[in-house]
Amino acid sequence: MNTTRAGYVEGTVSIVINTVLFALKIWVSVITGSIALAADAWHTLSDSISSIVVVVAAKLGAKKADKEHPFGHGRWEQLASIFIAFFLGMIAFGFLETSIIQLGEKERVEYGTMAVIVTVISIVVKELLAQYAFYIARKTGNLSVKADGWHHRSDALSSVVVLVGILFAKQFWWIDSALGIIIALMLLYATFVILKEAITKILGEEPEQKLIAEVTKEIKSIYNNDDLNFHHFHIHNYISHKEITFHIRLNKDLSIGDGHKIASKIEEAITEKFNMTATIHVEPLETNEDYTL
Repeated sequence: MNTTRAGYVEGTVSIVINTVLFALKIWVSVITGSIALAADAWHTLSDSISSIVVVVAAKLGAKKADKEHPFGHGRWEQLASIFIAFFLGMIAFGFLETSIIQLGEKERVEYGTMAVIVTVISIVVKELLAQYAFYIARKTGNLSVKADGWHHRSDALSSVVVLVGILFAKQFWWIDSALGIIIALMLLYATFVILKEAITKILGEEPEQKLIAEVTKEIKSIYNNDDLNFHHFHIHNYISHKEITFHIRLNKDLSIGDGHKIASKIEEAITEKFNMTATIHVEPLETNEDYTL
């Protein structure tokens, strides 16, 4: 499954299931009078909103390269991840603020039997959705799907808070508030991780050592001479289009034409095997000289 289809599939499944869960939680919150379940319901609906963002980002990212965007539109996925991260962060701050206020007011939470049933269903379903999103993200590298998975996890954790509050509210009036603070901090950390990964890819990144090793092996299979040296690897990740650039040092006695042929052959092999464009800068192998043009 490619990264675009991954965004469509995961986003659509998420929207449908979250909407159903939202309706179920709202219904139970009305008949039980549970404010916590009502808040949890709106948190679930926020997942549907973030999933819509994932689907829209996948649609925009699938657009072909054009004159204004020669490297394609794949980075819409990172922008979607940043949006979801901020959305997740706002929810986390909301949890933190509400929990602190509730703790200060020594407010006890009251729940009913239906609240237990719906909360358990929500935890199981939301964690399954999170695992599904993480699985697709691992297979495709889709950052916005991964961010959506964290959002599913955040909803499952908020439901855990509600469930713990149900089980221990009579013994410890403060348990719901304390766990709310802990979950809020966990969500803020998830926000940081999502933002860091998305921003790193936008700003530029060093290739993974595994990729460098595989590219190096491919180069040696083409031109395995002692007079070949390579360094300065960089990768430019546009999601739908990737480019790798590096320098090679060749025997200074080779002609410009021979150096060009070697570099071109390596570029073609990398494009074919790794599905990324390679740009190679050729240098003389041994030189301490300053060249003046």
